Amino acid sequence: MSRTVLITGATGTVSTALMTALEGAEVELRALVHQESTADGPRERGAEIFVGDLDDPRSLPPAFEGMQDVWLLTPNGPRAPENSMNVVWAARQAGVERIVRLSVVGAAHDAPNRSGRLHALSDREIERCGMRWTILRPHWFMQNLLNEAGDIAATGTFSSNMGSARIGMIDVRDIADCAARVLLDDPDRHHGETYTLTGPRSRTLDEVAGHLSAALDRAVTYLPVSDDAKRKALLGYGVPTWIVDMLEEYAQAYASGWGDFTTGTVADLLGRPPRDLADFVRDHAAAFTA
Repeated sequence: MSRTVLITGATGTVSTALMTALEGAEVELRALVHQESTADGPRERGAEIFVGDLDDPRSLPPAFEGMQDVWLLTPNGPRAPENSMNVVWAARQAGVERIVRLSVVGAAHDAPNRSGRLHALSDREIERCGMRWTILRPHWFMQNLLNEAGDIAATGTFSSNMGSARIGMIDVRDIADCAARVLLDDPDRHHGETYTLTGPRSRTLDEVAGHLSAALDRAVTYLPVSDDAKRKALLGYGVPTWIVDMLEEYAQAYASGWGDFTTGTVADLLGRPPRDLADFVRDHAAAFTA
């Protein structure tokens, strides 16, 4: 018998990949979107569309009615714990059986970044929500490299303030496949588990440049820059100050070695190794040449 799944954050990178991963499975998808005008992607993936705002708990109950499972993904920002709380409350009121929540790598009350500390608050709430629950804590997304695609295509270079950090970066498609595995398994199988998801090995951005060079058949160079230089560039692109501060905190943590680790969790869940950087670069080569 198919289960009903509500997808929050339905237009984002991970939720979009999750809906793709669930295509053909015995699930009935419902997508919560902020505006009807953004619903084309989820609708094309077979999801029923509901409009709601995680900032406004009064807008949420219709989307949760009749749902068995909720995929909980909140936007980055200082209101993330409030957004998560609103989802948990709506789910509880609707009789939802299970929540699968996307957290962040290293979420903890003493994490070296505000995102990790905020997510720790929501993770703790999930652990005491009274429903079945599973938390996923993915490492740095390989797809973040697509933010540099314009510079790489135009100049053959990209910059970061992470220095020579080694990071157990993961392909978002593997995060989505793990989330799909959890949602498709019996609700008791993963209840109470917190899974830290990584790629197969830690990589530096110099190694990223090497893989891009090989895949594109032209030189790509990584240019380390200072925190101030990266901050100026991001603010110049219109990135909100709170997000710029958060990214700087992550960069400083990664530069200190905080992200130099991997786990075997993806392989344990999926029965196959996670995608490597070479797989990601090969599959997305066109984005770096446009």
